[in-house]
Amino acid sequence: MASIAKRQDGRWRARYRDVAGKEHSRHFRRKVDAQRWLDEVTTAVTTGMYVNPGRSRVTVGEWSRRWLDTKVDLKPSTKARYEGLLRVNVLPRWGDVRLADVTHEGVAAWVAELSASGLSATTVRQAHRVLSLAFSLAVRDGRLARNPADHVPLPRAVKNEKVFLTVDQVEALADAAGDYRLLAYTGVRFGELSALRVRRLDLMRRRAEIVEAVAEVRGHPVFSTPKSHQVRSVPIPRFLVDDLARQVAGRAPDDFVFAAPKGGLLRLQNFRHTVFDRAARSAGLVGLTPHSLRHTAASLAIASGADVKVVQQMLGHASATMTLDLYGHLYGDRLDEVADRMDAMRTARGLSADFLRTEPQLIMFPELDQTATAQ
Repeated sequence: MASIAKRQDGRWRARYRDVAGKEHSRHFRRKVDAQRWLDEVTTAVTTGMYVNPGRSRVTVGEWSRRWLDTKVDLKPSTKARYEGLLRVNVLPRWGDVRLADVTHEGVAAWVAELSASGLSATTVRQAHRVLSLAFSLAVRDGRLARNPADHVPLPRAVKNEKVFLTVDQVEALADAAGDYRLLAYTGVRFGELSALRVRRLDLMRRRAEIVEAVAEVRGHPVFSTPKSHQVRSVPIPRFLVDDLARQVAGRAPDDFVFAAPKGGLLRLQNFRHTVFDRAARSAGLVGLTPHSLRHTAASLAIASGADVKVVQQMLGHASATMTLDLYGHLYGDRLDEVADRMDAMRTARGLSADFLRTEPQLIMFPELDQTATAQ
């Protein structure tokens, strides 16, 4: 039910009742504007885009806190990163703004401001994603008709060039840093290596079960499942088995395979500061990070002939598509090998066809062969 009436002060009051029977009204100087507003409300109701104005009065700051509380599926490290993005990049601009007052143009301008401030493209994109995810919940909850952060132009993130070490470089790094070659030959993440316990090693089968990872959250280690919750078994090369056996000898099943020099958890920042960075410099690999060894493991596996599904399983990627996106160019180096195999198949087919055209005569009429020999 909707109506328009002229008030004594000359303004026009447009009003309607929603499906719950609650009355909503607005005042306009012109009747045409009042009618346009009612028409917009009617269209929204008809198309299923109607939003109760009262439900969109909550501020972005309040709503983002509610949204984050619902994210029970996030790993602690991811949730902490979202909290940081909200606190530093999102809420200073949007915290006191009502959901109803956020516009697509406003979000686009905010993204442009972040980019102009000198933030990296990756940080800008992550801040936009957090805001967009909060708005998506508001849409599903009937507080917004559409997500104002959708299709906002974003800065293009430049991917850092991946570093792929040779076997000789891996061995040189191991000589300088100590035997952490499991990173380079299995592709486990550093947080998975740190959390690896003795009972998760099966050296008879040459397998390491990756079921746990550790991450730093506000300066404290937090244990959880591996990234994307991908529990997996990784193969251990034979040449590492004896070294690992000596390393875990005498340790309890729940002890860490790779412990800190003074015992306890091996933490990334301490490891880099005291061991890894210094070893990388001495091996002539300045700027190398522990995560680079994961890329190296992928490249060595591909070079050894592993197909994309095997590499996906070893690295714990959610899909083979992700593996191809990251390392597909390494398979491209083997295109000549594929072409050579095609040539071999075609040649073999040609030989078979020639055989079928000639040999039946010899089998069915052996005298022909004798006559030809006599001649």
